[in-house]
Amino acid sequence: MTDEQAQQLVEDLSLQYFNRPFLHNAYFNNRLKSTGGRYLLRSHNIELNKKLYDYFGIDELRGIILHELCHYHLHIQGLGYKHRDKDFRMLLLEVGAPRFCSTIEETPLKRRPKTIHFYGCARCQQLYKRKRKMDVTKYRCSKCAGEIRLIMSENNGLNN
Repeated sequence: MTDEQAQQLVEDLSLQYFNRPFLHNAYFNNRLKSTGGRYLLRSHNIELNKKLYDYFGIDELRGIILHELCHYHLHIQGLGYKHRDKDFRMLLLEVGAPRFCSTIEETPLKRRPKTIHFYGCARCQQLYKRKRKMDVTKYRCSKCAGEIRLIMSENNGLNN
């Protein structure tokens, strides 16, 4: 399915289920990993996860589109568009949209190892634990403004 076909599907579903036109852009975003789709508040565009469509098919994509259209139409109308809002939950039920999308089970081999980086102050020995590496030339100790150095990086195996 192309972006143009996805746009047409979103427009059709919007008219069919909400009796309102979808006046913005819908397209696939290949960088989406943990979500089926995303409604963008500022641009009012809808991004869709192509991998979920490829894996589960058109029915899953329709559910994702209906979910994102609930966000879209409620936000445009000035009603509660967030997941916890009553307006949103009621509209999901009304149109039969899923609250959550299906997930693709990832094999443990594809996950990145969880590495923890330990830094310390050369002057006062204040310790800092970080998930991401940092450029020690850009930072100083928060206690004494001393120089920060990498002590060690530890690989804790796979994410669970």
